[in-house]
Amino acid sequence: MNDIRRGDAMLTDWRGAAQRFEAAVAGAVLGQEPIIRLVTIAVFARGHVLLEGDVGVGKTTLLRAVARAMGGAYERVEGTVDMMPTDLVYHTYLAEDGRPRVEPGPVLRSSEDLAIFFFNEINRARPQVHALLLRLMAERSLTAFNREYRFPQLQVFADRNRVEREETFELPAAARDRFLMEIGMEAPRDPATRRTLAFDPRFHDTDGLIGGIPTAILDPVRLGGIASAIQHGVRASEAIEAYVVALWEALVRPQTAGIRLPGIDDMAGLVQGGASPRGVAALVRAARVRAWLEERDWLVPEDIRAVFVPVMAHRIFLEPIHELRRAEIVPALCRSVFETVPAP
Repeated sequence: MNDIRRGDAMLTDWRGAAQRFEAAVAGAVLGQEPIIRLVTIAVFARGHVLLEGDVGVGKTTLLRAVARAMGGAYERVEGTVDMMPTDLVYHTYLAEDGRPRVEPGPVLRSSEDLAIFFFNEINRARPQVHALLLRLMAERSLTAFNREYRFPQLQVFADRNRVEREETFELPAAARDRFLMEIGMEAPRDPATRRTLAFDPRFHDTDGLIGGIPTAILDPVRLGGIASAIQHGVRASEAIEAYVVALWEALVRPQTAGIRLPGIDDMAGLVQGGASPRGVAALVRAARVRAWLEERDWLVPEDIRAVFVPVMAHRIFLEPIHELRRAEIVPALCRSVFETVPAP
């Protein structure tokens, strides 16, 4: 790869690496190209990702494939109900001489070279663990052993299944807001893909499947530089800026925008909060990466639409009376926002 050239919006060599990254992951995770594209956008936007879906649809396989294809120092933890925040930082044990020993935990094991932290079944961990993870995600730093560790390359990938609710803990709003994207993942519906997944032995051996992925296609050390170059190189016209602001306003105040949803009489009392300036900035960040991947150095409405739901939906907080219908209301609200606000 060539040296990063600030202002070179196309950065053809890095886009080629992004395409190879997508192809490598898609070879192990069939029928999930739109999801892989969203994860790729998050990687180059330097944002954290939460995958949600039913049991067995390939969430863990996808994130393992992403970690291998990216390269860099990688750590993984399994969320459990008895996990404590300190379990991320250090672990203690008795050595052969009978004396206690303290060793770095998964966050500190690779020191400040940690590039990918995969939290499997994140909703099984307690709120105290989420609080520590929140700082790690927000500041990419952690205080331990009387010093502060910084993780400039870090991206957090997490997953949770939407089926099980026993012994699970919902992520607080502050933690969810730190994820650039929440991506829903479903089983492929294409009959040919389903047959392949069911009958091809290659897809029955997950470890072998992951082991066959080319590694270190991307350089985590340099991703920060390319991400900055993309953000500075992809421009937005005044019309696109006004469009994004109008979408934002309609999302926060749907009644004022004239939006009506079936079964909801009081639209003014629908949205409690969310869609903050940080969230809208994340939307623009992701849209710029999408434009770059599409070989453009300017934004179009389709870039905004393509990333709007995974970036913004989890940042919309409904009044408690409507939360039980969240899975139905939020997608309908997003669709209505796009139908109501005219695109430039």
